[in-house]
Amino acid sequence: MIMQNAKGATVLPVNNEYNHETITGNIKALFNGGEKWAGLGVRVTSAGILAALVLGVLYAGGFLFALIVFLAALQMLREWDSLTANDSSLWGVIGLFYVAIPCSCILWLRYIRVEGNDYAGLQLVLYILFVVWATDIGAFFTGRIIGGPKLAPAISPGKTWAGLGGGMTFSGIVGGMCYIFSPYPTKLWWAIILAIIISVFAQAGDLFESWLKRRAGVKDSSTLIPGHGGLLDRVDGLMFTIPIFAFLVSLSSLIRY
Repeated sequence: MIMQNAKGATVLPVNNEYNHETITGNIKALFNGGEKWAGLGVRVTSAGILAALVLGVLYAGGFLFALIVFLAALQMLREWDSLTANDSSLWGVIGLFYVAIPCSCILWLRYIRVEGNDYAGLQLVLYILFVVWATDIGAFFTGRIIGGPKLAPAISPGKTWAGLGGGMTFSGIVGGMCYIFSPYPTKLWWAIILAIIISVFAQAGDLFESWLKRRAGVKDSSTLIPGHGGLLDRVDGLMFTIPIFAFLVSLSSLIRY
């Protein structure tokens, strides 16, 4: 059942057994303005605006896309330096590779040419973006509606095993849908399985970012994006997955250099 505290705020039951009543209560809390959904409107608005900008620049391609990636890389390096300010200079070198490799890979993916398909590079980047975004959305909502055991409480107390499963499920569905337009993967079953694998690495990247922030004693890498924190907070899942996806694409016989 749903209870209220002394201030009248919705409080969800803490129980190791997540039965139908508990899940129903969590769903009701979504519509009753439960505390765990505080700030959701700002997050959704910021994410929508950011996604629209990213898709617009991605479609434009050319110099504009390369410039935005370069500026994003500079901002991410700035945030990395802030998170590792008290560490040795080795962390600066690690940060350089951590940022440069994914940025180089996404540029390579965007400008790929596939015989008979002038939009292959755009479609490939859309595949990885949509899969990672689906992971974030699925993990966020599933984790909060279902709850359950924590995935890594020492690193990120808010993440649950249910969220992990939800992210994998949503990404598999979206990955299968992306098969309709993406030149890679070339099989529907592989598009689904690869999306699920990408989802796991995306959530690993999220945990890595959470670990960095916990070491630094901060909640966000910066205050750049309302409701989301810094740029590293928003793209943490892509930092791990873009290089993996680019490597797999490079092995495909469809690619013409």
